[in-house]
Amino acid sequence: MAVSRRWPEPERDYRAWHRGRSHNDFGLGAVRLIQVRGDLWVANMIGQHGMRTGSKGPPIRYDAVDRCLAALADHAERLAASAHIPRIGTGLAGGHWERIEPLITARLSARDIPVTVYDLA
Repeated sequence: MAVSRRWPEPERDYRAWHRGRSHNDFGLGAVRLIQVRGDLWVANMIGQHGMRTGSKGPPIRYDAVDRCLAALADHAERLAASAHIPRIGTGLAGGHWERIEPLITARLSARDIPVTVYDLA
């Protein structure tokens, strides 16, 4: 929500990407970068299936988050960028930070990509 209020482009792109999913790469583990300023990009990452916890458990898919973070690391290296992220996967996705943080460490920090994690209020 905070990103969408400040920069509407990533949400518009996500919605268009989702609408065209039968003809594009939208799916678990996919990542799209949207440039919102000359030096600022937002990554839309598909790391959950659905929106609500149901009989198959929470929507989070840790393997998809891992693939997203690996792709994000490739982009960050190409752009010589750092990563600034909230505690992804722990809200509506129903994931546990104790499982997400090691993925971030392995995929980003291990490649010397600076990471800042924000706790959103």
